[in-house]
Amino acid sequence: MRCYPHPNLPSAFSRLSWRSLAAGMALWCAATGYAWAIEKITLWPTILFLRGQDLCQFQDAYGKSRNESAMQATGQLKELLYTGVASRDALDILVVVDGLIDKNRAQATQGQGMDILLEATLKAGIDAVSRGVNPENTRLEFANNTPVIDLINALKQGKRFDTPDMQQMSRVKGFAWGTYSFAPNCRGDLLVTLHVVLPRGETVNFQAQGRPEQVMSAIALQMVRHFQRTSFPTLISIGDKFIVLVGAPGTSINTAPTPKVAEQACKAIKARLPTESEYDFLSILGDWNGGVSLGHQFWALADNHIMSPNTRNPSPVRHPEEINATELSFYCVR
Repeated sequence: MRCYPHPNLPSAFSRLSWRSLAAGMALWCAATGYAWAIEKITLWPTILFLRGQDLCQFQDAYGKSRNESAMQATGQLKELLYTGVASRDALDILVVVDGLIDKNRAQATQGQGMDILLEATLKAGIDAVSRGVNPENTRLEFANNTPVIDLINALKQGKRFDTPDMQQMSRVKGFAWGTYSFAPNCRGDLLVTLHVVLPRGETVNFQAQGRPEQVMSAIALQMVRHFQRTSFPTLISIGDKFIVLVGAPGTSINTAPTPKVAEQACKAIKARLPTESEYDFLSILGDWNGGVSLGHQFWALADNHIMSPNTRNPSPVRHPEEINATELSFYCVR
């Protein structure tokens, strides 16, 4: 099992050398046996949603200028008069029709349950995406130490069980809350914004628009991509050694016109390019388990060589003159 440091560990241990850090992590892993491959983020089980401004009604009221609204109403009156409706009844008919539309909208949105739907579909969406990418260890989870009998009693009363419990609170590292409103297209869509508050107070925000039963699937995909994807720096165990993925200058994965430029960029941050075997191993780990997939890109190697994953016969290691590439991907390790 690979052991990884806390995302802020390099800054917290800035006085230590990377060699000392790796040695310390090795001892820690040996002492603790198995450990998470990535740091778990345990969220409070209940997601609170606040209903915001009805953007559909707002669009109806302010989507047109006063003159445009007057012209629309005048056109409706003309159509009623053209069909033979008496002028004294035409205005009353328009008022009744508008009232019916408002009544139908009120009936559709009355009562409770939209927040429960959004929470349930979000959790189901996160599980579905996680099963799709199939990481060795999932990072997102929701705390739930509530006794089963309490859950059953709450469900029988038609409500969620969300009473704070000290055992639950000890596991929680963050919580999520959101807002939703009816989208301005007036086609039954919701505009949903979800805020995830993390242990040190930072907030990550996600947003999507769509049908109520589908919109949270898009947000679930955003969340898994954000929290599960490999972060930099990350400590990786390869055989009997450790390497640290430090990324490239300015970003996690960058490009360079030649292997020499990439190699110099890594040296500038006191790192180096990965070797062929390191590139391959980290690609096997994949983007969801602390590694980096090679894909169909060309990757820079030291000593003016290129890693070409698609041309492995007789070797994926090639000279620049063998590869017609205008840019090479790279990241740095220590």
